[in-house]
Amino acid sequence: MKINILALLFVLFVNIAFTQTYKTLHDFKSTTLDGQPFDFSTLKGKKVIIVNTASKCRYTPQYAELEKLYKEYGGDKFTIIGFPANNFMKQEPGTNGEINDFCQKNYGVSFQMMSKISVKGKDIDPIYKWLTSKSENGVSDYKIKWNFQKFMIDENGKIVDVLDPSESPLSEKVINWINSK
Repeated sequence: MKINILALLFVLFVNIAFTQTYKTLHDFKSTTLDGQPFDFSTLKGKKVIIVNTASKCRYTPQYAELEKLYKEYGGDKFTIIGFPANNFMKQEPGTNGEINDFCQKNYGVSFQMMSKISVKGKDIDPIYKWLTSKSENGVSDYKIKWNFQKFMIDENGKIVDVLDPSESPLSEKVINWINSK
C-alpha cells in the first residue's frame, strides 16, 4: 500500500513537472517611449529582436545597424523592440523624451522603442525577468552583459538565441535567422 501511494505521488509529480507551461513574449504588455500601451501579443507570427539600448555607450552606433536591419526586413514577419536602460555605468541618463529625441536626431530610429526600464537587479522589468530566467522562459538563464545585448525571439514568442552586445545586428547569423522559415 505504501509503495502504491509513493508510486502515485511520483507519477503526479512527474506529470506536473512535464505539463508546466512557460510564458512567451506574447504574454507581456509594456509602455512605448511616448507613453502608449503596447501588447506583445500583437507580435504573434513575427520574429522579434529585443535589445536593451543606451545613448552614451560604445555600442550606441548599433542604433544605425538596427535601423538598417529594420528598414530592410521589418514588416509582417520581423520587428525590433528597443528597451532603453540605465543599468550599465549610467549610460542612459535621459528621460523618455530625451531618449526619443536622441534616437530620432542621430539615427532616425523607426522601430518600436519602449519606455526606459531596468534590465537587471531588484527592479528588473518583468519582460527582462522572463528573458533572463529559465524558470520563466523554459529555455535558459541569461545574464545581461551590457547595453545592446540582443534576444532573438521566434514567431511563437520563444527565445531562440542571444547575441552578445558586441555582435552586429547585421551579422550573417541574424540575417540567416530572419530569412529562415
